[in-house]
Formats: sequence, C-alpha cells, structure tokens
Amino acid sequence: MRMSDIIEEFIKELLKDEDEYVEIQRNELAEHFKCVPSQINYVIQTRFKPSQGYYVESRRGGGGHIRIKKINITKNNYLMHIIASMEEKITASEADIYISNFLSYGIITEKEAKLLKVATSDNVLIIPQEIKDKVRANILKNMLLNIAEDDYKK
Repeated sequence: MRMSDIIEEFIKELLKDEDEYVEIQRNELAEHFKCVPSQINYVIQTRFKPSQGYYVESRRGGGGHIRIKKINITKNNYLMHIIASMEEKITASEADIYISNFLSYGIITEKEAKLLKVATSDNVLIIPQEIKDKVRANILKNMLLNIAEDDYKK
C-alpha cells in the first residue's frame, strides 16, 4: 500500500468515528506518518473532493487545521452539491470522472451514465474549442438537475 492510500484510510477511519466532521492538524498528521506536510495536502486535495462526497475547510496560521466533513449522500443531496460546486468549464475527462463517480456511488444508473457520457463527449460537441468546456459543463449540470428532479417526483 502506498503512503497516500494509508493516509487516506486513516482519515476515513477518523471520519467513521466522528458524527459530523474530523479536524486534523496537517503538521501533526505528517509527523505521525513520518512524511512531509505536502503529502497530507496531496491526499486531501485528491481523495477528499466535493465530487467524492467531502467538504474540506482549511485554516492556515498558528492554530491552523483542516476540517473534513463527509456529505450525507442521498441522491438529490449529492447531485445538488456537485452541481453547485462544479466549475463553469469542465473537460471531457473531468466529465467522465464525475459520471464514473456517480455510477460507483449508485447515484445514477448505467443507462443514465451512458447518456451523460454521450451528451458530454467531444464527438457530440462539434463547436469551437474556446466554448466547448463551458457548454459541456452546462449540459452536464442541466442533465443532472433533470435526474435529481425526476427522482424527487417519485
């Protein structure tokens, strides 16, 4: 197991033990794992993103800490959180990552995943590159809103 995986699992175990959130000191955690603080930053930035169901708040300075909160993942809650935190522009590979995460969390069906991938692919978006990523983000957001709305009506 790589150090990043070990740190990720450690933080996830801490989250299981806490009701709302976990607050960690970056330097203390780095000392615990005998690694550099930037390794802790890397794990948090890559493994605890909103698209993965986490909210991260970082305070720098003397009493600085990192607060990580697991978002209650109901389908609508998760989709609305992702839509709100999604950038104004996203690439095809970023859209694929979102869609894969939605599928792995059981937020969308395989059929919905296929439709989302087709609608946001470069093969379909035959428009100038300078607006392609913005249009893709708008399409993905609106399709997700529609999925959330349909689920809400059930």
